[in-house]
Amino acid sequence: MDEKIAAAQKTAEKITANVEQIIIGKEQAIELAIIGLISKGHLLIEDAPGVGKTMLARSLAKAIDCTFKRIQFTPDMLPSDITGVAIYNQKTSDFEFRAGPIMANIVLADEINRATPKVQSALLECMEEGRISIEGVTHELPSPFHILATQNPIEYEGTFPLPETQLDRFLLRLNLGYPSLADEIAIMENQQYSHPIEELKPVATSDEVLHLQAMVKKIYVDDLVKNYISSLVAATRQHASVYLGASPRGSLALFRTGQARALLAGRDFVLPDDIKALAEPVLAHRLIVRSKDHSREESARAVINQLLETVLVPGTIVTR
Repeated sequence: MDEKIAAAQKTAEKITANVEQIIIGKEQAIELAIIGLISKGHLLIEDAPGVGKTMLARSLAKAIDCTFKRIQFTPDMLPSDITGVAIYNQKTSDFEFRAGPIMANIVLADEINRATPKVQSALLECMEEGRISIEGVTHELPSPFHILATQNPIEYEGTFPLPETQLDRFLLRLNLGYPSLADEIAIMENQQYSHPIEELKPVATSDEVLHLQAMVKKIYVDDLVKNYISSLVAATRQHASVYLGASPRGSLALFRTGQARALLAGRDFVLPDDIKALAEPVLAHRLIVRSKDHSREESARAVINQLLETVLVPGTIVTR
């Protein structure tokens, strides 16, 4: 088992190092993206334009030698623009399936909040089911299948905010943020003559990613850690500032991402520190907070950070 863990960690490290050539100074965001990938979940990235959301998706796809498609969402899109259509062929007297951009391993769903609720639902159905149905015929989505959805939290005009039930289906939410001064200079120097993404070479295969996904499920989670996850999620439902806490889907997300983080660290067991590190990106977007003084995102993060200080790990000895 130790050799398999070490081999899996090495594969993940190669993917990480490759992506870091393109996305400079965002190690934590890259780690979360890879955790999402090997946990078989999907990511929601909320950030300003131009900070590297598209490059993160493209570099991840190139690093694992997988197909990549980008969907630019607009208010006039139809569900068939994502899933594809069945077109009648007069020569064969039969319908032929023309695949939409969703039929790729890595899909960037850009500005998902600009699409109508009907189109959003079509995308989220693909995320949940892993297949699409066109004219009564089911088509399996490629494997691995990973969606990175983006939305600009600043622009509200002409947007359709994702409802809580749909936000809950994203495994993780992350923010890239602006680069530091030194990182921004490094970005300019890297792109002086050409974009480094054009020269990026694969360091893993889709089969290796599927193997990582299988390995994640074998990581041991102690009963005390399970108890800590349940206590943390339950505390979100009892907090005075929270109108609606995290669902059991949040517990499952913490459980699985904790396994993935342990694997990236070369361990075959999950630590409470894994859960603490993942609590905010996994749980914050699932909460509906009552606070009117701050944005929903800031308030939810504050609640999670407060709970991390007050909810003790089972078995912890409190000294006075």
